[in-house]
Amino acid sequence: QVQLVESGGGLVQTGGSLRLSCAASGRAFSSYVMGWFRQAPGKERDFVAAISWKGSNTDYADSVKGRFTISRDNAKMTVYLQMNSLKPEDTAVYYCAADRSTGLPRNGYQYDYWGQGTQVTVSS
Repeated sequence: QVQLVESGGGLVQTGGSLRLSCAASGRAFSSYVMGWFRQAPGKERDFVAAISWKGSNTDYADSVKGRFTISRDNAKMTVYLQMNSLKPEDTAVYYCAADRSTGLPRNGYQYDYWGQGTQVTVSS
C-alpha cells in the first residue's frame, strides 16, 4: 500500500516554472514506477511523464518533452516534476501515480495508487 500526496502547484505566468512534488508513504516505494498525469476541465486525463524505479529510465508526452523533467529521490520517497517554459495549455490538475508493474506505462489504468492532485494554472 502506498499513499501519495502532491504539492507545489499554483498560479504562474506564461514562461514561468514550477516544481511539483509527490511524497509517498508506505512500503517499497523504490520498487514502484512513478508517473505524472494531468486533467484539464472537461478533458480526459493525460499522461505527462513516468520514471523507472531506479530513475534510470524516463518517458515524456510529446507536449512536454524538453520542458518538463521527472526525477525521484528514493531515500526521501519523493518524485518531482520540474516544469519550465509553462504555457496556458499546461493548466490542469496534476496527479502522481504509482505502478507495481514493469515498464513505463502511459495508460493511467495500469497505475495502482493515486494522489489527490494539485492545481497548476498558467496565465497568459
